[in-house]
Amino acid sequence: MSRAGGDGTAALERAGAETVKRAVELDLASRFQESLVCYQEGIDLLLQVVKATKDEAKKHRYRQKISEYMTRAEDIKKHIEKEKQDGKYHKQIRIEENATGFSYEKLFQEYLTEIVSEVWVEDPYIRHVHQLYNFLRFCEMLVKGPCKVKTIHLLTSYDEGSGKSQQISSLEEIQQSLRNYGVTLNVAFSSSIHDREIRFNNGWMIKIGRGLDYFKKPQGRFSIGYCDFDLRPCHETTVDVFHTKHTKKM
Repeated sequence: MSRAGGDGTAALERAGAETVKRAVELDLASRFQESLVCYQEGIDLLLQVVKATKDEAKKHRYRQKISEYMTRAEDIKKHIEKEKQDGKYHKQIRIEENATGFSYEKLFQEYLTEIVSEVWVEDPYIRHVHQLYNFLRFCEMLVKGPCKVKTIHLLTSYDEGSGKSQQISSLEEIQQSLRNYGVTLNVAFSSSIHDREIRFNNGWMIKIGRGLDYFKKPQGRFSIGYCDFDLRPCHETTVDVFHTKHTKKM
C-alpha cells in the first residue's frame, strides 16, 4: 500500500474510532437519537477501513466490531420506535446564546416527512412585523416540502397596541398567498394563550421556549445573517421534541 493510501486508512480508522466512542458515550447517557446517528456514521467509516486495508487479520477484527455496533444500532432504533409508539419519546436541543446554524429548515426538516398534511402552531407572539415575517418563513418552509401540507392552524394573541390592524392585515395577506399554493391557513386569537408549540399530524410535537422568535435582530440590513437564517445568531432557548400517538386538534 502506498504511503498516501496508508495515511488515508489511518485517518479513517481514527475518525471511525472517535465516532464510535462518542456513540457509546451518548448511548450510556441515554441520548439514543444522537447515539444512533454516531453509530451509523462510525459504522460507515469502519466499513471504508475494511474496504481499504489489505491486512486480513485487521479486516476480521473490524468486521466483528462492525457487527457488534450494527446490532446495538438496531436495538437503539427499535427502542426509539417503541418510545414513539408509546408516546414517550423526548429529545432536547439547547440553543446557546449567539449560536448559529438553527434555521427553521435545520430545526424542523427531520420531522417534516412526506405524510405531513396538517400543522398546528400555538404562539402568542405572532404580532410584530419581525414575528409575522418569522411565521411567513415557517410557512415558506412548509410549502417547499418534502411534506404536502394542506392546512395550517395558527393560534396566537392580538397585538395590544397600535399594531393590531397591521397584524390582522399581514396575516390575511399570508392567508391569501398560501391559498395560491393550495394551502389553507386558519387563524384564531386567544387572550389566555401562553404555551408555544408546533405539532405535525405525523405525531411530532416541538416546543420552543421562545416560540418562532428565537433569532436575534441583525446588525444591519446588509450584514451576514440578514437573509440566511442559518447564519443569524440566536437567543438562548431550549427546544423539546416529543412524539405522541395522537395530535390534538385546536
